[in-house]
Amino acid sequence: MEPQLRVLVVDDEAFNVDYLIQELEDFGVSTLSAENGVEALKQVAEHSPDLVLLDIMMPKMDGFEVLARMKSDDTFRDIPVIIISAHSDMRHVLRGIEMGAEDYLPKPFDPLLLKARVNASLEKKRFRNLEKEYLKGLERELEIGRQIQTGFLPKEIVSPDGWEISAFFRAAKEVSGDFYDVIPLADDRIALIVGDVTDKGVGAALYMAVYRSLLRAYLSSNGFVVDTTRNGLSEAAAFVNNYICRVHHSVMYLTAFMAILDPSSGKLTFVSAGHDFPLVVRGNGDIEELKPTGPAIGILEDRVFGRGEIRLEAGDGLLAYTDGLLDIRNSAGKSFGAQKLRDLVGKETQGVGTLIAGIVSQVDDFSAGTVQYDDVTMLGISRSA
Repeated sequence: MEPQLRVLVVDDEAFNVDYLIQELEDFGVSTLSAENGVEALKQVAEHSPDLVLLDIMMPKMDGFEVLARMKSDDTFRDIPVIIISAHSDMRHVLRGIEMGAEDYLPKPFDPLLLKARVNASLEKKRFRNLEKEYLKGLERELEIGRQIQTGFLPKEIVSPDGWEISAFFRAAKEVSGDFYDVIPLADDRIALIVGDVTDKGVGAALYMAVYRSLLRAYLSSNGFVVDTTRNGLSEAAAFVNNYICRVHHSVMYLTAFMAILDPSSGKLTFVSAGHDFPLVVRGNGDIEELKPTGPAIGILEDRVFGRGEIRLEAGDGLLAYTDGLLDIRNSAGKSFGAQKLRDLVGKETQGVGTLIAGIVSQVDDFSAGTVQYDDVTMLGISRSA
């Protein structure tokens, strides 16, 4: 059963209060009353009525002050207010409407007009209540989705002896199309993935879960782990690509950088599927870009995903990231850009964890006062000098 709606009557004339309460109770609503503005605000704070009938001219605090305080408070802003005023005092009515009142009720009161305007205002309040409950439900669902998605990310990243692995993730909305993964494999090898599903929000997050789960399942399967001679990264990309194209027919494709690190030798085998160029920084400060070895995943069937290979020596590092990092804008609309990132990467010599923390600090300063537009993810590895 829907709870009974509550109406607050505010008027310093007892006759008016008694008349309005009697009429309102016939409408099936419960009533409250106040004889001045100070008492009215107390009733609003304590009972949060569904409608306020508000007289303008009152002692202690007039109706304009009551209206102004209600509309400036997020808790009470959506409570509809009907101004009570004489026919001859339209300037007060117009001022009240401009301040946020829903309607006005002229004195002396007409029962039919009273019922019509009260019912109209209460109906608006019902719709607002339903809207709030709907939005709260959406927020709960998105929070559940955020928690589930956070669970997809590695709970702990264990770095091999002589190496440091570090990551950063920040969603633009409650849920994200970005992800990263660090997967221990056989023979102490490690799989590293940074992925970015096109678009943002719920749709991208759903496909992110599919892409991430397929890649992780393939890369950690027994066949791949045991057979080190197979081109497993290319096969993984091709398998996921064909599955998405044949089964889902999605327009949400994935750009991804996937790599297998052999910590003992420093050999890094990788597939870069349409992804922004990861940066390799050498111990002497030189920077190399790893170009794509194939197209984005999920666009067309039977694509070929080539494989690249580099070796990370002592003092070398690698940073993979999603395009949301470069696209961050400042208050003037200027993007952070690739050159700023290269400058930061080239100056850092303390390891990838310090590098990522420094990038985050610089980005936050650069974008201060703006809203994050896209998801941002970074995953880096560095070898001790």
